[in-house]
Amino acid sequence: MELKKISDGLSVSGQVHPEDMAKLARRGFRAVICNRPDGEAADQPTAEEIETAAKAAGLEFRYLPVTPGIVTEETAAAFGQALIDLPGPVFGYCRTGTRTTTLWSLAMAKEKSVVDILAATKAAGYDMSGVARRIANGGKTPTDSAEDARFDVVIVGGGAAGIAAASSLKSRKPDLEIAIIDPADIHYYQPGWTMVGAGVFDAKTTAKTMGSLIPRGVHWIKSAVAAFEPDNNAVILDGCRVVKYERLVVCPGLKLDWTAVDGLVDTLGKNGVTSNYRYDLAPYTWKLVREMRGGKAIFTQPPMPIKCAGAPQKAMYLSASHWETAGVLGNVDIHFMNAGGVLFGVKDYVPALEEYVERYNAHLDFFHNLVAIDGQAKTATFEIIKPDTEPTRVTVDFDMIHVTPPQKAPDFIAVSPLADAAGWVDVDQATLRHKTYDNIWSLGDVMNAPNAKTAAAARMQAPIVADNIAADIDGKGPQSAYNGYGSCPLTVEKGKIVLAEFGYGGVLLPSFPKWMLDGTKATRKAWFLKEQILPPVYWKAMLRGKEWMIKPEKVSAK
Repeated sequence: MELKKISDGLSVSGQVHPEDMAKLARRGFRAVICNRPDGEAADQPTAEEIETAAKAAGLEFRYLPVTPGIVTEETAAAFGQALIDLPGPVFGYCRTGTRTTTLWSLAMAKEKSVVDILAATKAAGYDMSGVARRIANGGKTPTDSAEDARFDVVIVGGGAAGIAAASSLKSRKPDLEIAIIDPADIHYYQPGWTMVGAGVFDAKTTAKTMGSLIPRGVHWIKSAVAAFEPDNNAVILDGCRVVKYERLVVCPGLKLDWTAVDGLVDTLGKNGVTSNYRYDLAPYTWKLVREMRGGKAIFTQPPMPIKCAGAPQKAMYLSASHWETAGVLGNVDIHFMNAGGVLFGVKDYVPALEEYVERYNAHLDFFHNLVAIDGQAKTATFEIIKPDTEPTRVTVDFDMIHVTPPQKAPDFIAVSPLADAAGWVDVDQATLRHKTYDNIWSLGDVMNAPNAKTAAAARMQAPIVADNIAADIDGKGPQSAYNGYGSCPLTVEKGKIVLAEFGYGGVLLPSFPKWMLDGTKATRKAWFLKEQILPPVYWKAMLRGKEWMIKPEKVSAK
């Protein structure tokens, strides 16, 4: 008997035997629900036998048989009522536990979101995506199984990747019916927030309305995605609306998991706790930096993957640069507390960065992962996990702390059939096509190719996805391959940048010849690029399908 916990009130398993009832009682269960009809197998104990043993062990018993493949609304409602009536925690079983889990999913549909239900059941080892549409419909079978809308291409996500992909695809196939699904009203130029936190950009310049950026001729469905049905070529929206597609592009970005650090949500934006990873907090970073005349300043970096892996230390360098200019740098104790073991993942850029670490007298605390923060006490707790050593914890005080939150795939992606074991969309790293579903592609932060998660990466990926979808429509195989290109302009001081450009395996992929711009050195040219060139390239080129300085590699013949 292998128990699988679905919720605090319910655990399930496959077929059990009378002798298991006493074991369940000893483990604290108070009631049993049987969802397996008698006579499904020759070696199967009857419900009556289980009931007798359950009562002998002091457990209440309820028999709600479910024929395989036929989970009715009435039985789901009865199951939900049983969970209310019976003392908990409750144990339920059928042949494998799937029918019991399905009943729970439908019974909870009015209380919990589709994502929460799919997450709970997936964690227990049960895939409920097949009943996602019923869950989204409050546990009831939709009266109309036809789609609410159908498009040639559906794009989930209206961020940098989604709008760029739509524009690039529309430029290749103008007659395609394309829809972007995204509930957001505002689209943000997130690479600019580092500059906002340093007083270089005004936050308002990094935001535009979503409606102003949706490409002409592309439909905008302003809704959140509840689930995917890739076998039916369908996306289920909140409210059980169904959008069908011929081809699907998945690029909703990633999730900033602020709640993963105990106490962080309660103190963000006050008590000296800030983050450039949020639009409304980046100006607070600049306020703290301007006002700081001395004390301890901490900059954190969580375990990978994160978007723009250089951003945590960019905040440190720009803050230190201001303190240096203001003549107070010697009064500030700077710490870069990194969950990883290196300053930057591509070694060619490390020497230039180390020069600035030394210049600003910053302390590098590797293998330190922020796990808790007390804003009022101005203390932060880090877990230290060094190789081949037992984890320890240390609590340090601070006057200012810039937090980079832990990051993961969005919940509705992680629980979907599209995800790998870690929750990211599972793609071929060259073609960006899904490994299982050949009419699905993914790009941007949400997919699992081993590249840096940056806007520059999405800018390169969008034409590749567009090329390969266009080729697929024409009956051809993949035409373009992604080499892992990403760019991270490391702002080491106000006026100079180390322009890191690299691909898979840390291979350097500079956009300019070395005589023109040496990316491994801090240069003013790179700063000019970041400050003056890249924002208009983003708004006026990338999001409009103008693929300046982008030449996707061709797929090599096998």
